[in-house]
Amino acid sequence: MALYAIGDLHLCLAAQKPMDIFGGAWVGYMDKLKEGMSVIGPGDTTILLGDLSWALSLDEAKPDFSWINDIPGKKIILKGNHDYWWSTAAKFYRFCEENGFSDMFILNNNHYEYDGWGICGTRGWSFEEERSGEHDEKVFKRELMRLASSLKSAGDLKKIVFLHYPPRYKGYECREILDLLKKYDVRRCFYGHLHGASHGLAMEGVWDSTEFKLVSADRLNFNPFPVIL
Repeated sequence: MALYAIGDLHLCLAAQKPMDIFGGAWVGYMDKLKEGMSVIGPGDTTILLGDLSWALSLDEAKPDFSWINDIPGKKIILKGNHDYWWSTAAKFYRFCEENGFSDMFILNNNHYEYDGWGICGTRGWSFEEERSGEHDEKVFKRELMRLASSLKSAGDLKKIVFLHYPPRYKGYECREILDLLKKYDVRRCFYGHLHGASHGLAMEGVWDSTEFKLVSADRLNFNPFPVIL
């Protein structure tokens, strides 16, 4: 039994947006992902940190979720900035039931327990989404509330947070999210979103008592990161 994490799969089995066009590590990425995921067993849990599929709707995403469904064990999913297919939890679970997809769960305002740890998280926030207008401020505050609700729901469990956006990297930090990590004594924080040359912006290691780690797929050479073995 193990806990793995990987973000930014960018599956495109229906939508014609293959990441191979970016070259480098992304060439042949679907085959690399398939090989990387082969380490996961039926008793394992995998956290998928957003940007799962380029599809614009759940119906269009069906081939991609069929691919995800074939990953053994439990899959916990959170939203990324390119998950345009994202809908309500009720619609997602109905979609899974109708298509025979099992062991897929959404991380949103809640937590899951794993071996004495509380698995918490939300999409997060990035400086790319400027908080310049009323709508943006509303969305930002909603993300903070979702993370706080997730952390609070975990009670006295030791806490690991999974985000799509990095809460800090070179030249930027989201102080409000970092304050929540400190308030709830979060031991470890994993994030995705950064690709290619942007890997150089990642700030990893222990900072203010929390360990940070970038787990976007290309950063990991398309091998899921073993969070707990």
